[in-house]
Amino acid sequence: GQTVLLDNIFFELDKARLLPASFAQLDELADLLKAQPEMNIKICGHTDNSGTTAYNLDLSTRRAAAGAAHLTSLGIAPERLRSEGFGDSQPLADNGSPEGRRANRRVTFVIERN
Repeated sequence: GQTVLLDNIFFELDKARLLPASFAQLDELADLLKAQPEMNIKICGHTDNSGTTAYNLDLSTRRAAAGAAHLTSLGIAPERLRSEGFGDSQPLADNGSPEGRRANRRVTFVIERN
């Protein structure tokens, strides 16, 4: 049930396409999953409150799925991965500042053991 922030996951603006700068951290996560075959994870996408609630939920869902798809491409079995978007429903910071919005745009994963 532990949540881990992936602070080096980046996407194209308003898209679910991973930027190459994200690959190193996703490679590390894949290595961890390969070393811990009993570990399953849920990848969670989050946004700031720019845009509508429906748009943010869709974007965060697609981004979380993109992270899971990349891990699958690295050899992680898809049944070990779940993805879920939360949109802007779980902010970490105040969305009233650029720094707060930046903190709220994030990808995390939750460890789920068998």
